[in-house]
Amino acid sequence: MAIREIRVVPDPVLRTPCDEIKEITPAVRRLVEDLVQTVDDPGRAGLSANQIGVNLRAFSYNIDGKIGYILNPVIEEKSGEQYGDEGCLSVPGLWYKTRRADYARVRGIDLDGKQVVLEGHGLFGRMLQHECDHLDGHVYLDRLEKEERREAMRYMRNHH
Repeated sequence: MAIREIRVVPDPVLRTPCDEIKEITPAVRRLVEDLVQTVDDPGRAGLSANQIGVNLRAFSYNIDGKIGYILNPVIEEKSGEQYGDEGCLSVPGLWYKTRRADYARVRGIDLDGKQVVLEGHGLFGRMLQHECDHLDGHVYLDRLEKEERREAMRYMRNHH
């Protein structure tokens, strides 16, 4: 297990949709260990594989005492609405208000290939959507209004 370096915008790996995991290999098991260990730090809610440079559909989370991971996640359902502050380990130092569904349900698999469902409201629901966006090649800045997005990208170019 290792704590991995986090890639930051504008790293192209963050804009590349991640590949589905076809087989649970020792490398996939190590990836999950690294994701779980890397997200286990105060202030970190979720971490997708591409944020540590791996182009596979997997993420880990650590919110309110819930720690875990999911492979090949797909959002099945979203409902309601929330508007609140959002940040990202790949966009360090910036927080913007974003609009998300309040509730999200995600289906995927675990390391044994068994079906897993993660669901939640509020912060947990926001995290599920945020991490699935990463795996599809999007960052939360994509959800901002044009001027805020431009301001954020300028900041990232000048500071990272």
